[in-house]
Amino acid sequence: MIKTLAVIFCIATTIAMAKPATYTTKFDNINIDEILSNDRLVNNYFKCLMDMGKCTPDGEELKRNLLDAVQNKCANCSEKQKQGSEIIIKFLYEKKPDLWMQLEDKYDPKKIYRQQYVEEAKKLNIKL
Repeated sequence: MIKTLAVIFCIATTIAMAKPATYTTKFDNINIDEILSNDRLVNNYFKCLMDMGKCTPDGEELKRNLLDAVQNKCANCSEKQKQGSEIIIKFLYEKKPDLWMQLEDKYDPKKIYRQQYVEEAKKLNIKL
């Protein structure tokens, strides 16, 4: 589950489907730190993912690919997308736990994926 929320915002900022087996790197140069430092942008991505607001094109791609990325441990993500995911997950877990929990409840209601990401969480100093 740790990678889940990283993927949520990372994919929102870095992924669009290019071909079935991989995600495009079209959005890889988006400044993740800039997005995370702007509450309005974070909230807009959150609302998109929760079906509570409009989505940008990259937000739509994120929403479309999120569950797949969570289920396959971001196997189709580029290395830059994986690194961005870690930044985003750590940020959400530490700075926006309320958003983290809502996203987790929507995308992993049975906590299946949370268990699969325990080791990755430890590497990020996140205790599940």
